[in-house]
Amino acid sequence: MKGTVIYTAVISTLFAASTSLAIAAGGAGVVTSDPSKHFDAKGKAPSRFTIDSQNSLRQSLPFDDKRDFEEAQRGFIAAPEYKQIMAEAGNVAWDMGSYDWLLNEGESFDTIHPSLQRQAVLNMAYGLYEVIPDKIYQVRGYDLANISFIKGKTGWIVFDPLTAKETAAAALKFINEQLGERPVVAVVYSHSHADHFGGVRGVIDEADVKSGKVKVIAPEGFMHHAVAENVMAGNAMTRRMFFQYGVLLPRSPYGHVDQSIGKNTAAGNLGLIAPNVTIDKDFVDMTVDGVKMVFQSTPGTEAPAEMNTWFPDMKAFWAAENITGTIHNIYTLRGALVRDALEWSKQINVALYEYGQEADVMFASHSWPRWGNDRIQEVMRAQRDTYAHLNNQVLHLANQGVTINQIHNEYKLPESLVRQWSAHSYHGSEEHNSRAVLNRYLGYWDANPATLMPLSPEDSAPLYVEMMGGSDKILKKGKALFEEGKYFHAIEILNKLVFAESKNQPAKDLLADVYEQIGYQKESPSVRNSFLAAAYELRHGMPTGASPKASGPDMIKGMSTGLWLDFLGVRLDTEKSAGKQYIINFITPDNGEKYLVELSNSALTNIEGVQSDKADLTITIDRRELNDVMMGAHSFDDKIKAGKVKMEGDSQVINDLMSSLVTFTMAFELLPGTLPDTDK
Repeated sequence: MKGTVIYTAVISTLFAASTSLAIAAGGAGVVTSDPSKHFDAKGKAPSRFTIDSQNSLRQSLPFDDKRDFEEAQRGFIAAPEYKQIMAEAGNVAWDMGSYDWLLNEGESFDTIHPSLQRQAVLNMAYGLYEVIPDKIYQVRGYDLANISFIKGKTGWIVFDPLTAKETAAAALKFINEQLGERPVVAVVYSHSHADHFGGVRGVIDEADVKSGKVKVIAPEGFMHHAVAENVMAGNAMTRRMFFQYGVLLPRSPYGHVDQSIGKNTAAGNLGLIAPNVTIDKDFVDMTVDGVKMVFQSTPGTEAPAEMNTWFPDMKAFWAAENITGTIHNIYTLRGALVRDALEWSKQINVALYEYGQEADVMFASHSWPRWGNDRIQEVMRAQRDTYAHLNNQVLHLANQGVTINQIHNEYKLPESLVRQWSAHSYHGSEEHNSRAVLNRYLGYWDANPATLMPLSPEDSAPLYVEMMGGSDKILKKGKALFEEGKYFHAIEILNKLVFAESKNQPAKDLLADVYEQIGYQKESPSVRNSFLAAAYELRHGMPTGASPKASGPDMIKGMSTGLWLDFLGVRLDTEKSAGKQYIINFITPDNGEKYLVELSNSALTNIEGVQSDKADLTITIDRRELNDVMMGAHSFDDKIKAGKVKMEGDSQVINDLMSSLVTFTMAFELLPGTLPDTDK
């Protein structure tokens, strides 16, 4: 794999070259290599310290508890003959076979944390599974999430139609081939992350939703959060996603092995159809196609808009992404608002006592179901208690003076939870989740004035290098620490050297070696991928190639005009706008919206429903025409020339504003010295 690998991630350009939408699940194209050897000529085998750590874990973790493996295979009906699903664009959207090396029975990989290897094997479930005979089914292994099918009187009720149109359509086709053709009469979005709605156009037609023939049911706030979470810092989130999701890592024991809640994300067409039924109360009873359901709203848990579902006649509980086979992210490494671990725990507790006392089966949008009331309550309590312990113990330590720069080394899960697989942090990690809890309550500052406004690392690093006697001494000490297995100690000095001397390739290579060993040892794929992807970029530089493909219109149509105007404020170049001041009335008559946009003190603000009789310019454009501008398909100039924009006042204002906007790209370093050398 070379440094010129083309970006093949499932990331959609939101405003043409302005920013890009990092879907919550991440995602990648298919990059493979020979699993018997390292994909990178500079890559290293696991050190004796890494091997010792893995062997110790093989002895200490509860591998004798094999119930998850029994549950993951229970109800298996059939697997398709194919392992690949093609995208409409011609690329491979999904390739389950690229992970088949994980199924070599009895093989332990010293480059993979033993617990993560176990999780990665569990996530190899592929095909159609029966959850409740003749009532509930799942197709697993077609995408990051599961797609679930509830059998109604006349058709299928689909829960969470995956990320991509192509994989969702393939899943629907496969279940119909196996169980008989049935139409989709309803779709339920459990929450506002793209791997739970992006494939909706593969199972239903939007015209049927608009006519009311098909119900699309979602929690309150779904449409806003489905788009908004990834807009304001979308470009940075996309760039960071290449680390968290290991987008450029081959599927290999030395690279990408799993994504904890599934194998990976499909690289197909992401769509969105707006719901026509909204769940706006804590509990809502509803019967759809003869199936009784109770929706439990759980905002502020895994997603800001999320809901569980109880099927009283079947005694089945749908846990959405609130209870899966892992402890989730409180802080997502790609970047997102910190979640509330205590609220998450409380909502699981509500579900435990509302439904968990009588549930016979619990299934979810990731992982595998659990059967039997004792087993269900065991898993619900384990996850409830893990989130509660995380929140409470972090604050317990913080109230005794432990800071955000210490908490990840102090916080420990109690042994009673370590012994339960469902309490392991595959998607999250105890280290970064503990820091997130402290950050939520106390912020990033550790109360030491020295760290309140520190020097930037590129400014402080040369001082450290000088004080440590120069690069040769640091490299010598770094190598010694590496040979002693003191990897985090090595990071402390090598990171300073790399920031001070960004072209020092031996230093970058040694730091990459350190990162690689840490990555091998980590249980969380997000953390593993971040260290391994960083190692790759240190060794070879940032990859170059094609930009992410443009999105379809669905995400743009779902974005509010106000959110788009907010993002224009993010794009504003302060220097170009210095000293300028003007007011714009902005009107989209086809949907009845009016905004007042004001540039003042190099800040671009907007307010809905307000107009000014002193406006420098009034712009009138239908929202359907604005969609083209938002997506970058056409400029304002194009629309003006086509007669689609009415301008009253000083038209130079809009030209001035547009010329003051920055076009974001992902051509920025996460690590020093990794941008391509333009002098060559």
